[in-house]
Amino acid sequence: MDTVLTHTIGFLGVAVIVAIIARRMRLPYTVGLVLAGQGLAVLGFETGALTHDFIFQVMLPPLLFEAALSIRWRELRHDMLPVVVLSTLGVVITAVVVAAGMVKFLAWPAASAVVFGVLIAATDPIAVLAMFKDTGIKGRLRLLVESESLFNDGVAAVLFALALTWAQATSSSQLGMVTVASTLAVMTGGGILVGVICGAAAVVLAGRTSDHLVQAAVTAVAAYGSFLLAENFHLSGVLATVSAGLIMGNMGGLREDKNRNVFSAGTRSFVIGLWEFCAFLANSLIFLLIGLSLAPLIRVDATAMVFAIGFVLAGRALSVYPVCLLFSSSKWAIPLREQHVLWWGGLRGALALALALSLPPSFPLHNDILATAFGVVVFSVIVQGVTMPWLMRKLEFNNKSSPDSSP
Repeated sequence: MDTVLTHTIGFLGVAVIVAIIARRMRLPYTVGLVLAGQGLAVLGFETGALTHDFIFQVMLPPLLFEAALSIRWRELRHDMLPVVVLSTLGVVITAVVVAAGMVKFLAWPAASAVVFGVLIAATDPIAVLAMFKDTGIKGRLRLLVESESLFNDGVAAVLFALALTWAQATSSSQLGMVTVASTLAVMTGGGILVGVICGAAAVVLAGRTSDHLVQAAVTAVAAYGSFLLAENFHLSGVLATVSAGLIMGNMGGLREDKNRNVFSAGTRSFVIGLWEFCAFLANSLIFLLIGLSLAPLIRVDATAMVFAIGFVLAGRALSVYPVCLLFSSSKWAIPLREQHVLWWGGLRGALALALALSLPPSFPLHNDILATAFGVVVFSVIVQGVTMPWLMRKLEFNNKSSPDSSP
């Protein structure tokens, strides 16, 4: 216990220093954390415990909940169709492209390729969203990036469970299409239902008191409780926490909706600040541990790593531009320059690592999948994260020309 506490406090101290330096150097914060983690690894510091349970059950809920709180339903409702299509069809397209590439060019077994394709398909654009906050970019572009990443996290987590079950199925217990469809519907719908119920119950409970500390505690119970409850029933914990966050942020009045006053102005400020700190803490620990864990885990051939990164970028491109083309003549049309941001800003992060770490050691190409996932995540955070400000300037995005929030 003392060792865990010492590591946590030490990592938080490093995160504070990195945040200060990164801001002065105009470097994405998450990039600085990964580089700092690698530096600590070189100096011989212990790696800590970067495990599936740590990321999935401890770090992921606050990241999801904080992001969901910031989304206004009336804005999301206008772009719900493109968001849903990008976060469902887009994930499938990326997974298929990556899996096919791994089989064709790297001779991976189909089961290993499909599982890797699914786990690496979800985006986690933390560095991009942090840059949006720093530059003041709001409106529709930020909504699309943030809401797509939230929903496709849930979709990828559900598809990963199905892909892993399929990969481990024996010849006498192959999954049929009806079974896959029904399982997908139950996990997705059940997770959303659990989140809505928990979020609504938390709003009612929070309305019974005016104590801002108790109300903040209610939000914590909703965030973690919805996740753990859904996972306990083999439903999507990711979608449950996202749904709970959307309910509390909008129905509960945490987004300063004048028609609802469950939370006072002071409580809103306190709760939002609390969850921003929780997300900061979670991001700090995760990305520092990524840097610390990278050296001993990367054992994959450099050529294979380059191919995998190329497949992921190609899959992301095919999941953005053709899908956006479907809406080109509608009210949901997405300008080409925003499509470029959606493509290059589709970073990979915590969820991909959590899913990779959850694979049983006996799974075919277990070490290769884990190492490749780490490599793709580090590439996306460092290379794509560092070049995003340049891309935004090249595309003439700035805080004075933020896209409108309406389609």
